Amino acid sequence: MFPRQRLLHCNRCGHALQYHVPPDDNRERAVCTACEHIQYENPLNVVGTVPFAADGRVLLCRRAIEPRRGLWTLPAGFMELGETADEGALRETLEEAGARVRLGPLVALLNVVSVGQVHLFWRAELLHEDFEPGPESLEARLFAAEEIPWDELAFRTVRRALEHCLGGSTALLSERVG
Repeated sequence: MFPRQRLLHCNRCGHALQYHVPPDDNRERAVCTACEHIQYENPLNVVGTVPFAADGRVLLCRRAIEPRRGLWTLPAGFMELGETADEGALRETLEEAGARVRLGPLVALLNVVSVGQVHLFWRAELLHEDFEPGPESLEARLFAAEEIPWDELAFRTVRRALEHCLGGSTALLSERVG
């Protein structure tokens, strides 16, 4: 089970929260002791792309931030309120790699229950090879399949999405990772 930090105060009125199973529910929830508002806690969505150049090379970014600073990843990050998942994937690709892409199909839906996240990756076509790393990346570069630094990948979800795309599958990969 996901080890969550307990919430302390109601986001509506500021009073103390108490954890219990509300009537007509089946899970423990954070419930306000004053206004009885139920404060739901839900997973975070991480959205990104697996960007391919016309020659089949894939774009990876070397992380400039923690966690896993200095390791390679796909351009991805947390989805923002007010955007769709695919809009978030496009934004993250532009922010992290300075790359403009055309989204293809959703290729990976990876449930990272241990940290309360769902990672979504779209196969993408690089529109041009004129890109540069953003502030969260030390480097952005294209790799042929045999050049990918597999031992220097930042996250298991990145590995799974890359393996799936490079394996030639057209089906959606949906699994629990970690």
